[in-house]
Amino acid sequence: MKILEDILQCVKSDSQIHQILVGVHWTAVMSRHCGLASTMCEPPPHHDNQVRDVGRLHHNSALELAQYTFSDRLLEASLGLAAINSLIEVDESRCEPLNAFDILAEMGNGKNIGVVGHFPFIPKLKKVARKLWVFEKRLQEGDLSEEEMQHRLPRCDVVAISGTTLINHTFETVMKLCRKDAFKVMLGASTPMVPVLFDYDIDVLSGSRVIDPDVVFRCISQGATFKQVGGIKLLSMRT
Repeated sequence: MKILEDILQCVKSDSQIHQILVGVHWTAVMSRHCGLASTMCEPPPHHDNQVRDVGRLHHNSALELAQYTFSDRLLEASLGLAAINSLIEVDESRCEPLNAFDILAEMGNGKNIGVVGHFPFIPKLKKVARKLWVFEKRLQEGDLSEEEMQHRLPRCDVVAISGTTLINHTFETVMKLCRKDAFKVMLGASTPMVPVLFDYDIDVLSGSRVIDPDVVFRCISQGATFKQVGGIKLLSMRT
């Protein structure tokens, strides 16, 4: 995807990899900084989820590992995006300490909202939206399929797009279904906090920055969901 190439262009210098951790929910790479991405993998059989050069990945530089983002193997792409996020210098002067829910609730009050990916705030967001549709590959109760997304996403005034769309390479497909005038937020800890994403018609980036890598690695190693991961600061960046 061209968007991945453009994100990589934002990385100014390479770094040695100091630590890699693939947890059940989150993947972390420690290089210049600590970068996160959702842990995504194909369903069983598990031999289809093999990662190339496993056990030797730390011998790569972070930028070399970042090339895994282009892989069709989801677990490799997760590692690649975490490596990218470990190299990004977040311009906090452009950021606000806001989470995605607050932005979506404000902009989507009384409007049609589409959410690509299932997030814990869905029940609260449903209370302020006129209509709320959640689109997910692995359906939970109330979620809609990708086929439904083709019909409903063009009706949405506000769209929340998970950063995991960069891992499973669906971002461009999703964006083609969004109205040009829709307010679009990319969200989640996988989100690369780089302004180049605004060139792709995203209005707000709502992600995070790791401020205590030791705490993050300890939490992830013990199976933490994002709400259970300490040592993280929530940030949002607007156009």
